[in-house]
Amino acid sequence: MPPFSEAFDFLIQPGWNDSAPEHWQSHWQQLLGAQRVCNRDWALPLRSDWLSGLHQAIAKARKPVVVIAHSLGCITVAHYAQLYPQAIAAALLVAPADVERADAPAPLQNFAPAPLAELPFPARVVASRNDPFCPAARAQEMASHWNVPIQWLDDAGHINVASGHYQWQEGLASLEALLGEVLTVRA
Repeated sequence: MPPFSEAFDFLIQPGWNDSAPEHWQSHWQQLLGAQRVCNRDWALPLRSDWLSGLHQAIAKARKPVVVIAHSLGCITVAHYAQLYPQAIAAALLVAPADVERADAPAPLQNFAPAPLAELPFPARVVASRNDPFCPAARAQEMASHWNVPIQWLDDAGHINVASGHYQWQEGLASLEALLGEVLTVRA
């Protein structure tokens, strides 16, 4: 990953309740020398606060920004893209949360509706067919509307610690492929 670290600043955008130290996002943060977006309240998220946190993190970047988002963080990135279409160079969107599902927790509902406009930057969705927080059909719908490819993982749950995804080395291949595409387009 070192060549990519020279070309990009990486931001980790966790989901609801942040990502624990064992979570793959925390491991990747160290591996990539990434910055974690500082959201005001991880337990009771407000869309405006999370957009502000992402905006502040992007403003500190010195190179093109790649956002690595998980769950509610993916929805945050989609909302942000509508406001600042030129601010993000690329995004890896892992296990997007369905904030519109019938059993969505109350703290997530102010992120609804999830934006369904094409993303203005290269991105890729990585989703699981058995994610308890986003049915496969909904993940496919978001990726289609965002006009980004989707990579399916079988029996991967929410692609988090609870589903056994700690360092998640396999996920780095998805990030590398995305960054390779971005560098090819920029060349």
